[in-house]
Amino acid sequence: MQFQIKRDTLLKSLSIAHNIIERKNTIPILANVLLETKNNVLSIVATDMDLIYRDEISDIKIDQEGSTTTSATVLYDLLKKLTTNLDVSFNLQSENKLNIKAKNSKFNLLCLPKDDFPNFADNFERKPLELNGKEFLSLLNKTKISISNDETRHYLNGIFIHPTASNKSSYLTGVATDTHRLSSSSMPIKGEENFKSFILPKKTIFQLCNLLQENPENVFLHIGETKIQFKIGNSVLVSKVIDGKFPDYEKVVPKNNKKVLKVNVKNFINSVERVITVSIDRKEGVKVTLQKDNIQLFVTSSSSGEGNEILPANFNSENLTVSFNARYLLDIASEIEDENLIMNLDNETSPVLIQDMSDRQSYYVIMPMKI
Repeated sequence: MQFQIKRDTLLKSLSIAHNIIERKNTIPILANVLLETKNNVLSIVATDMDLIYRDEISDIKIDQEGSTTTSATVLYDLLKKLTTNLDVSFNLQSENKLNIKAKNSKFNLLCLPKDDFPNFADNFERKPLELNGKEFLSLLNKTKISISNDETRHYLNGIFIHPTASNKSSYLTGVATDTHRLSSSSMPIKGEENFKSFILPKKTIFQLCNLLQENPENVFLHIGETKIQFKIGNSVLVSKVIDGKFPDYEKVVPKNNKKVLKVNVKNFINSVERVITVSIDRKEGVKVTLQKDNIQLFVTSSSSGEGNEILPANFNSENLTVSFNARYLLDIASEIEDENLIMNLDNETSPVLIQDMSDRQSYYVIMPMKI
């Protein structure tokens, strides 16, 4: 195997590949990335056995076809430290030695043969669902903030992707919850017949977001029995889905919260950030007192002091004091596209519905906390 490629072209693909690989695995070959040159294309494959990443690069000069595997992390770090847009030459000198040259630099990397690398056979019989890349990225970003880290409830460690309908229109909806907060976002779709709902794991979501940020093309979604495939341009991501039943989340979404707060979202974020600075670990809650034309934010820390700030706002009810996890509030407020954040409340202990008037297909629910 012998080929030449631009450093930036290969680095872009390896940035995804090296994130897929688990650092602490017991199978040496899984720390490697598969490189294969065939039919004027370089194929790159990385896997942790649950998630598979494939990319094809055609902007390459191949002198000799072949294949090998080498450490994804070492190759990525090496390329990252080379000068931008440099020509890099690869030459497989033996079964276990890959020679890499770039201007005045020369490296020999250890290899393992391709035959040791896992072989995957994809079987996706259903017709793919085509999704708008930018809209799907937005859906993932708005819902991933509420993914649970509680391993005992593994079915909450991802985003529940499922079809919904409203006003005779079809939508693809993503929902995530950690039981303290919930995020939901939807995007219009066509051709959702026989769509099988699934729970997408957290690691897959973050790698998918990285891919879509780099390449916001349309996404072709293939749904299998136990796996999901996303095709974006020349890249393919195949993932296992979480085996479990997602809870009936609609039961916790408030329907009759009549007390409405309207506040400028940028001012709100800045105020919360300022008052929470007195909390060293930022785990203390923020107490919010809602009044007719302002809100008062108050944070107190047993180890470092207290912070207090008044912010102009509109509230359509009698004075009410509610406490929240400050980080949860900031995560949600940061996803609001409108200039105002709309908070629908009932009392100091009931779930609170947060809406975005610039994105009516997304909403958030947050549970108050006791301070």
